[in-house]
Amino acid sequence: MVLIYHNPRCSKSRQALQLIHDQDIDPEIVEYLTAPPTFDQLVKILNLLGKPPRELIRQGEPEYKIHGLDNPNLSDKELIEAMCAYPILIERPIVLAGGRAVIGRPPESILEIL
Repeated sequence: MVLIYHNPRCSKSRQALQLIHDQDIDPEIVEYLTAPPTFDQLVKILNLLGKPPRELIRQGEPEYKIHGLDNPNLSDKELIEAMCAYPILIERPIVLAGGRAVIGRPPESILEIL
């Protein structure tokens, strides 16, 4: 099964979804802005990515500064909770397949797990 955390308004996310379809794969699509991942789901995604929470946060979003997420003393738990509360902060797209995960930036990077 292939799952994509998708934002239809994001060109990179649309390109990644098209690449999946080009492989004749019908993925499960999660529009994470309206159906954000849970805390546990984000922990699982981070583990699959092998990345700390800060590397999954979009630092250019206004919510990043508004909520003081640039504070280096915040714990991983606090950062994950912020992404759950404000899913716009989550880097996109994220594709999960075969027990692996990848961030689709650039979109072609998803091909390594399909």
